[in-house]
Amino acid sequence: MKHYLVTGGAGFIGSHLVDALTQDGHQVTVVDNFDPFYDRSIKERNIQIHESNHKFRLVEADIRDSNLDTLLTEPFDAIVHLAAKAGVRPSLLNPKEYQSVNVGGTQNLLELAKERGIQQFVFASSSSVYGVNPRVPWREEDCVLQPISPYAATKVACELMGHVYSHLYGIRFLALRIFTVYGPRQRPDLAIHKFAKLLLERKPIPIYGDGSSCRDYTYVSDIVQGLLAALAYDQSTFEVINVGNNQTISVLEMVHDLEEMLGQPAEIEYQPWEKGDVRQTWANIGKAQQLLHYHPAVSFRRGLEEFSRWMTK
Repeated sequence: MKHYLVTGGAGFIGSHLVDALTQDGHQVTVVDNFDPFYDRSIKERNIQIHESNHKFRLVEADIRDSNLDTLLTEPFDAIVHLAAKAGVRPSLLNPKEYQSVNVGGTQNLLELAKERGIQQFVFASSSSVYGVNPRVPWREEDCVLQPISPYAATKVACELMGHVYSHLYGIRFLALRIFTVYGPRQRPDLAIHKFAKLLLERKPIPIYGDGSSCRDYTYVSDIVQGLLAALAYDQSTFEVINVGNNQTISVLEMVHDLEEMLGQPAEIEYQPWEKGDVRQTWANIGKAQQLLHYHPAVSFRRGLEEFSRWMTK
């Protein structure tokens, strides 16, 4: 059994990964600062079941902390770095903070890996790095990245920093470009959760643009399988890999499916396009299939049913 350091482990994706790792018998240390981006109690509920597990430890700290090394005294087999200032639109309002947390925090963790001799570093990048690239589905080999938000730019910077540390210090760095994730415990600011809540409260749903924008929605259990496969990967020292579902769903399609599953009609309020939003995301997952044996197993409809059941509880 191994010992994994998971940053952001009390969050949406992180808590699902912690579930999987502990179920496999591994020891897990979570670093989370319970950023007030959304209610702290949500994250506390995410990891509540692990409080009595002797193989689980929670360290409440900021990934930028200069004393992080003294807080994390145990030896680790790998780092899974999921912590970040999240959200495209909020990053437009406070770009300096996003740069500080996402880039500065990532470098702090890479320094920790270097000093401790931790050879495996899995980084949660984002589909937003592709920006307005019109060549879809997006491939990792397409080096013409066109990010259009500070959040996306920080993820690009972290990928490049990972390459530096991989080249100089032999750290195996895998950047997983994660496409729109949904499922139980989804962050309340994300569209599916936000729209479902508004539907259940019989309030209007704001849609930016004409509703034609598309996302490559990927169920959280598929993302976790990608992360687990990245932890086991040992064939090269640096890779950037798309982890998505290889299909697109429009915003209007998503709303109509939610209407059906929640049994509530939607009142839609169309609003102007927002700065920083991309019109579509679409993953080519050929590389993930080849290197990680990644095969998303949950269809959008099935995943939305699981989410709706969780939401109505």
